[in-house]
Parts: sequence; structure tokens; C-alpha cells
Amino acid sequence: MPSPFKACPTCAQAWPTREDFLGDPGIGIVGYQVHWEELTLGLMYFNHTCGTTMAVQVSEFTDLHDGPVFAERLDGTEACPGHCLHRGNLHPCPARCECAYVRAIIQRIKAWPKRPGKG
Repeated sequence: MPSPFKACPTCAQAWPTREDFLGDPGIGIVGYQVHWEELTLGLMYFNHTCGTTMAVQVSEFTDLHDGPVFAERLDGTEACPGHCLHRGNLHPCPARCECAYVRAIIQRIKAWPKRPGKG
């Protein structure tokens, strides 16, 4: 039997696929922690209705991005609004920055349709 996409360490609820996880009305994205050296190793934080916060690596969601990935990182410049510096900031990034694609993925996750029912 294949491993689930994610399992809650507190209540043991398991989501067989990423789509099951993102579509669960009991799951909500609440934060992002950038990994400056390798963006795909960053962490997205999700709250579950049982009260647990779970982390999932950005690498699990990179295929959700279908736009440009810019070559240059702009953190520390005037062009950077500083969103990545604050874990709870989930706003999209207007800068043409390497990190902006992760912010676009966050927007896609936030808009993911939730299935009816209990989480």
C-alpha cells in the first residue's frame, strides 16, 4: 500500500493524495518559511481542524506553477516587498524575483476548491 501524501501526527487522519489534502475543508494554509539556498526545500504550513499545524515542502507543489520563474532573487533590494521574511504573510509578490513563483503557488493553494463535508 502506498504511503499517504500526508498524515496528521496528532489525530492520525491521512490524505492519500495531495488533491485530497488540499480539498479537505479542515485544512488551511497559514504560513510559508522560505529556504533561501533551495526554494523547493521551503516549508508551507497548514492548520488542521484537530488543532495541529503541519509542514509540507514546497517541492510537493511546484507542478502547480505554470508561469515564469525569474532567475534573480531580489530580497534585500528596493524591489522586494519583504513578504518572504514573514512566515504568516501569504500575499502574492509583485516583484520579478526568483521567489515570486512560490508566492504564486500559495495563491493557487488558497483558491483550491474544498470538497463538501467534514474535515
